[in-house]
Amino acid sequence: MLKTQVKTFSELSIQELYSILQLRSQVFVVEQNCVYQDIDGKDEKALHVLGIKNNKIIAYTRLFNPGDYFEYASIGRVVVAQNERNYNYGYDIMKASIEAIESIFKLKKIKISAQAHLKSFYNNCGFIEYGETYLEDDIPHIAMLKG
Repeated sequence: MLKTQVKTFSELSIQELYSILQLRSQVFVVEQNCVYQDIDGKDEKALHVLGIKNNKIIAYTRLFNPGDYFEYASIGRVVVAQNERNYNYGYDIMKASIEAIESIFKLKKIKISAQAHLKSFYNNCGFIEYGETYLEDDIPHIAMLKG
């Protein structure tokens, strides 16, 4: 069972922040073999959705108000630890993220920049792709909207 929490940057403990950065680095930099600037100065503006199992952060997203990243509310840095992906926690963390945007930001329209190979996963979460595929950090991405 995945427990979720939503926190502002200032509400994160040092240990939580370290765990988040470690998870993001493990997946986005090491596993995907992609050198990029993960610590981008945007975490302070974001709401952070933590997916916790056995007192460990194993899934995560960050949420933005319209104008902070895209013209619409957005979900980014969607990540599930590699050894936890067989349990559908990606759907759990996305559901919690969508609910947080709807309840906290009071918005329904959400934009994401999705890795193209995960398009069907995001379709299953209610997102529809639009526009052409583009490269972001040398990985094919597609813009997607929900609401």
